[in-house]
Amino acid sequence: MNSFSDTAVEIREVSGKQALDTFIRVPWGIYQDDPNWVPPLLAERREAFSHKHPYFMHADWQAWTAYRDGKPVGRISAQIDHLHQQRYDNKIGFFGLIEAPDDDAVFKALFDTAEYWLRAKGMRKALGPFSLGINQELGILVDGFDTPPYVMMAHSPNYYGAAIERCGYQPAQDLLAYELDNHMLTIPRVMQALITRSANRVKVRCLDRNEKTNELELMRDIFNDAWQNNWNYVPFTREEFSVIGKELLMLLPKDFIQIAEIDGQAASFVVLLPNINEAIADLNGRLLPFGWAKLFWRLKVASPKTARVALMGVRQKYQNTRFGPALAYMVIKAAMDAGTSKGLERVEMSWVLEHNHATRNIIESVGGEVTKRYRMYDKDI
Repeated sequence: MNSFSDTAVEIREVSGKQALDTFIRVPWGIYQDDPNWVPPLLAERREAFSHKHPYFMHADWQAWTAYRDGKPVGRISAQIDHLHQQRYDNKIGFFGLIEAPDDDAVFKALFDTAEYWLRAKGMRKALGPFSLGINQELGILVDGFDTPPYVMMAHSPNYYGAAIERCGYQPAQDLLAYELDNHMLTIPRVMQALITRSANRVKVRCLDRNEKTNELELMRDIFNDAWQNNWNYVPFTREEFSVIGKELLMLLPKDFIQIAEIDGQAASFVVLLPNINEAIADLNGRLLPFGWAKLFWRLKVASPKTARVALMGVRQKYQNTRFGPALAYMVIKAAMDAGTSKGLERVEMSWVLEHNHATRNIIESVGGEVTKRYRMYDKDI
């Protein structure tokens, strides 16, 4: 831990386009010497924080930037998700988007500010980091710093966890990222037998683009049903999933989305998302003047060699039956086969709750190994 207490930390509320742009660009100063950091696309970040984004239909938020000597050095946000409050009524507010140098004074000033805002709005506990909600990027990286993150997964300096704990926070939940060789996918013999016995009732198909609106709503319904008992679950709204769907359909081959049906009724799905971080790592966040062309060529012609299972779900009524694991295996296998045909080499499955042993067992049985660990923190405020 470094100390720069001789220079005061100034916290400024983010208000207006220029202040938001400064807030968005803070990570460039934090990660300038980190070869594994992937600069996010500036246009995407601006859209994510736009008041028009559907997340803000059910959440309030505020962001702040920390300054030293007039220069931006850190940032934080605070959020109150009203869907979370409706479901749990637990007075838990979120913090997120934390970035800061190895300097306790900056961390303390940022967290003090976010906590004050949350307390003023009636919250009694702070939990995070969320960027911005449960269905987006979560956690501080605490293990696996030696490789770049996959798309829509966080990356952090190795001092963040200890710095957050020195602000009075305690570990609340660990999230795991698994990686596996796409050519080494193995289906256990007992599961292959179960799949064979289920073949007359289970059909796996790819997304029907001619029915994209209905297909997206079907996937949203499965996801919300499948995840409803998970840690801090909040349902995807129709508007949020529509935004995600439009992005997915622009980027994905249709067979990277697989849906399994039992007796003609949709029961599970998986989304295999090409690892866009491969394609944007050297763009420094910019799509102009030539970034668009590079990105299009890398996604559509060269094709990323890695991908992430970003969304997956099996309906609750099947999870504790013989169909549950079979449905998961079958959609994973179909998506991975589609990836193999396009030159895919490695896949990350993330994130997975550390205590979700059923899902972990499935992933480990097909050859997945934990490569990264993320941590959530909380504090009574």
